[in-house]
Amino acid sequence: MKTCLIVDDSKVIRKVARHILEALDFTVAEAGDGREALSHCRQSCPDVILLDWNMPVMSGMEFLRALGDEPLPHRPKVVFCTTENGMAHIRAAIEAGADEYVMKPFDRETLHSKLQIVGVA
Repeated sequence: MKTCLIVDDSKVIRKVARHILEALDFTVAEAGDGREALSHCRQSCPDVILLDWNMPVMSGMEFLRALGDEPLPHRPKVVFCTTENGMAHIRAAIEAGADEYVMKPFDRETLHSKLQIVGVA
């Protein structure tokens, strides 16, 4: 079964994403910020990470850069999931190592499509 780590400071977003991902047969873990997510990845590297942009403690961009420096057994696919929709934000995320980008609010079809694009669904 594929694994996904949802990284978002909003419990509501994590709950919605978990519901969608579990319906798509993913095993789901959650983190409330980038530092917590990095710790999780060191213990158990997921297949894909659904990553929020704006979070306390460690932002999505800071997490993405730190993830690139980690000696993990494999590099998880990263789908940025955020309200930031400017081309500059999207370009910065892709350049920092994100594989795909999805806008909030999202639905099952949109998220499933993005997961297919990155090869995990």
